[in-house]
Amino acid sequence: MTSRDGLGGLGGMGTLGRRQRFENSEFTLRIYPGDLAEGTIYCPISARKTTTAAEAIERVIERLQLDRTRCYVLAEVKEFGGEEWILNPTDCPVQRMMLWPRVALEHRPLYGGEDYRFLLRQKNLDGSIHYGGSLQMWLQVTEERRRLMERGLLPQPDSQGDHADLCCLPELNERSLLDNLRSRFYQEKIYTYVGTILIGINPFKFLPIYNPKYVKMYDNHTLGDLEPHIYAVADVAYHAMLQKQRNQCIVISGESGSGKTQSTNFLIHHLTALSQKGFASGVEQIILGAGPVLE
Repeated sequence: MTSRDGLGGLGGMGTLGRRQRFENSEFTLRIYPGDLAEGTIYCPISARKTTTAAEAIERVIERLQLDRTRCYVLAEVKEFGGEEWILNPTDCPVQRMMLWPRVALEHRPLYGGEDYRFLLRQKNLDGSIHYGGSLQMWLQVTEERRRLMERGLLPQPDSQGDHADLCCLPELNERSLLDNLRSRFYQEKIYTYVGTILIGINPFKFLPIYNPKYVKMYDNHTLGDLEPHIYAVADVAYHAMLQKQRNQCIVISGESGSGKTQSTNFLIHHLTALSQKGFASGVEQIILGAGPVLE
């Protein structure tokens, strides 16, 4: 064997290693249960490339606590309101999902009204599929329900496995921790508590959760009373300073690009808003202007 052959052998081993890592990688599948789970728009589950449709259905049943006496199938939709492709129990949803357009994998709307998703359907005794209304109508209803919940006109549904504090997870391990963070992130809940520590995941887009409405909402609340938010941390530190008459410290850490600078700006914005109580002042701009110099 020549040295060139040897290098070729090493390259083959490297390719095999990358392939094995890809096989063991975990992906998130969004399963839309429709009218089978009232109040649930989609159920995120973790799956590997080799996870079968039967295994995915079992995880959805367990997570949503569906009726096990019924028979369920997984359907793939590649067009908004279009034909559904029923997966066989041995089909692998992740492998089919990898064939979708990139924007569909990022859960962004496609042009032309097209849509890609997995649906959970109930199978009747005669082998037919119970649809319970068209996909388009169901999506319109669930979207309207989501908007009503955001406005506080409907109660928020209890999300299985979605915990605002990781300390409340019934089973604490790496997988359950990441699944919980991933589930919340897909719902645009970028903040999660670990006791008194706040985890923030950079969404790399603007979220309308930093306006005066939220400043007032988190004013003088105990940590954990409301949905996790960076304003809650600033509020606790501010009122602890007033009550104990002692300096307070908030430590912000993270890798480059994780959003530390922006988080600092949000903290300063909330602290200055609390101290000014609506009075205009240039203190916030002075502090923010000094930020780049301090960094």
